[in-house]
Amino acid sequence: MIDIKLIRHAPEVVRQAIAEKHIALDLEEVIRLDADVRAQISDLERLQQQRNDNARAIPAASAVERPKLIERGREIGGRIDALKPELARVESELRGLLLLVPQVPAPDAPRGASDKDNVEVKRWGDPQVPTFALRDHVELLKLHGWAEFERIARIAGSRSYALRGKGALLELAVLHFAAGKLDKKGFTLVTVPSFATEEAFIGSGHFPASRGEAYSVEDAGKFLTGTSEVTLNYLHSGEIMSHADLPVRYGGISTCFRKEAGSAGRDVRGLIRVHQFQKIEQYVLCTNDPAESARLHAELRATSEEVMQELEIPYRVVECCTGDMGAGKYRMHDIEAWVPSERAYRETHSCSSLHDWQARRSNLRYRDEQGAVQFCHTLNNTAAATPRLLVPLLENHQLEDGSIRLPAALRAYLGGRDVFAIKAG
Repeated sequence: MIDIKLIRHAPEVVRQAIAEKHIALDLEEVIRLDADVRAQISDLERLQQQRNDNARAIPAASAVERPKLIERGREIGGRIDALKPELARVESELRGLLLLVPQVPAPDAPRGASDKDNVEVKRWGDPQVPTFALRDHVELLKLHGWAEFERIARIAGSRSYALRGKGALLELAVLHFAAGKLDKKGFTLVTVPSFATEEAFIGSGHFPASRGEAYSVEDAGKFLTGTSEVTLNYLHSGEIMSHADLPVRYGGISTCFRKEAGSAGRDVRGLIRVHQFQKIEQYVLCTNDPAESARLHAELRATSEEVMQELEIPYRVVECCTGDMGAGKYRMHDIEAWVPSERAYRETHSCSSLHDWQARRSNLRYRDEQGAVQFCHTLNNTAAATPRLLVPLLENHQLEDGSIRLPAALRAYLGGRDVFAIKAG
């Protein structure tokens, strides 16, 4: 949610953001409803003042005038009672539309319609030039006996998986490695529930636009989360933090769920787009300072790049264009890992700055050094999401016989091994 004053005073800026982010929203309707709300509030305040003035006149009124004043008070009260439901209806309608208004993107963010217009800004590592026939991650998992797909599908449905043996250990090692890195960098690790209230999803901006991606727990009135960002973003809702407490750095650890509606083709093969996964998320609350927000964005991105470099996975960084960054984003970078079997890069990390867009929705505030209450800025980025990260990890570290070479960063979590040989698991 953006400051409604921007809509009132610079509607052309917001109108352009709506167009650049391809949001289906009529800003003129927002402006009309805002004017209607303000007019009704003015009418309500005028009537309340009239009722108060009338009430003060009653004690000193004559016996003849007093019944008239009492009757007038009732009449004014009736008009107030009639106005309140209509005001509430229009306010609710306005809020519903305001939740769809996008954040104005950074002036230098790439403009474009889809991920095809994203701009590559960096590459690290050399994609593997095979001297032998490469196996994809599904073939490698089956070769080692590390995954269940068909049996699990009978139990949990399509796009489900189970890792077993050393495959399960490898997933845990990646997560443990990423969590340890965040801990060393001063993040507070937080294990959070995998479900949250509708209000929390609205606060993070996942609702109403992406409501169709979330599984509903109907009897509990909650939804399964696709990222701990939903929970962490609402953790301090309604509080007023101190300037001295910021920035807050959380490392959210959770099991995540997404419907992945609309995925097709190779996206649904193996571990790429599963409905349940594990994720460690970087989440930051900071002061309402664009420079501080930019510094932290670079910090979050650098941390995720360290994860990729220490896992020895070639990757590239792209800056997402306005049509691909999502409604709430001010700036967004994706890290994409090289997947040898596809000869393509696939997104594994997504680094986003949202300025105060989430904070206004979730009522995240702090008191600045001058004593004024401000909305925070929020940022987030993946640290590690599995099993998706296992896809490039397995494929980039495969040996000719299908054994998996283990990067040095993971060996301490895997009994000091440097290779998972075919007969090891």
